Amino acid sequence: MKLNLKLSVFIVSLFFGLTSCNNEETAENNAVTAELETKTTKTTKNNARVGDCAAVPGWASLNASTTGGGNAAETVASTYAQLKAAIENTDVKVIKVTGTITIPATSTGRIAFQDQTGKTIYGASGAKLVSTDQTKANSGILNIKRCKNIILRNLIFEGPGAYDTDGWDNAIIDNCQNVWVDHCEFRDGVDGNLDIKNQSDYVTVSYTKFTYLKAPRPGGSGGSPDHRYSNLIGSSDGATADRGKLRITFARCWWANGCKERMPRVRFGKVHIVNNYFNSSASNKCVAAGLEASIRVENNVFENVNQSIDLMTGYTAVTAVGNIFTNTTGNTAGSNTAFTPSYSIQLLSASAVKADVTAGAGATFTGNICGSF
Repeated sequence: MKLNLKLSVFIVSLFFGLTSCNNEETAENNAVTAELETKTTKTTKNNARVGDCAAVPGWASLNASTTGGGNAAETVASTYAQLKAAIENTDVKVIKVTGTITIPATSTGRIAFQDQTGKTIYGASGAKLVSTDQTKANSGILNIKRCKNIILRNLIFEGPGAYDTDGWDNAIIDNCQNVWVDHCEFRDGVDGNLDIKNQSDYVTVSYTKFTYLKAPRPGGSGGSPDHRYSNLIGSSDGATADRGKLRITFARCWWANGCKERMPRVRFGKVHIVNNYFNSSASNKCVAAGLEASIRVENNVFENVNQSIDLMTGYTAVTAVGNIFTNTTGNTAGSNTAFTPSYSIQLLSASAVKADVTAGAGATFTGNICGSF
């Protein structure tokens, strides 16, 4: 009887012991599997880039083209700290911006994006970068300097409004090569919306909207009571190192309500302004050809604007061809013969430009989408 009891106890103990071991082994295996899955997700996650990303328009298609971060794994940024860290980290090649991110109103708030190669920064639907400070020291959002092969896409850059304090633009491209700004919106920059300067080269700005929605603030130290000056190409007449550089394409962009001048204002560069729409009734002048500027103004629509083409002192040439001018003032014929682009680009007839640009320009995508051209 005692022997049978002991044997029964032994069998029961052996059963539960084996069950316990199996449970522990299963839990351990599950934990290892989960860890491997987590690591696999981190190392193999691709970004959401879709479309024909080899179809780069304009000058940015040359000099080995512009691919940004390509298919590298993306880093998501929804806060200022995350965005700043991701931009400054050279190992991060693709950044997805979500929500609204406000730049701190300090002299170190503006983000320095410097000395990097091969990076894409794009926005999810509605992504916005906002600056609220109009002072010279604290204004501006993004300073891109000495970078190569960069893409900005589907982002809204919003400043606090124009104020002539010699402050910062919403974004600056400074001594960079192969930059593609695509489907962005720049609004209400303090000094300007987007400036390109200091030997920057092979740049394309496509399907991008420039506008001023806030009233300009007068009384700044620079003296202009209305500094809604959108886009400056070449920083000064003395920047002679820009000769042979500043090859830039503006394609299917929209200079919309509130833009006063610089749409763009060009020094030294070879700038192709093709299939764009200009309709700012606040305009004083639109395309401005400054010192040694060679500009091809092709198949654009100018509507209800003043001084469509401004021939400034020392310009080289403006070729104006295939444009539509409706209720405008100033020069419409250009002068002399500008450069001929060394690339091919899909060209819309001028009659199709307004509908195409007003429907497509700006941060109208849902993410990192290529192939508009």
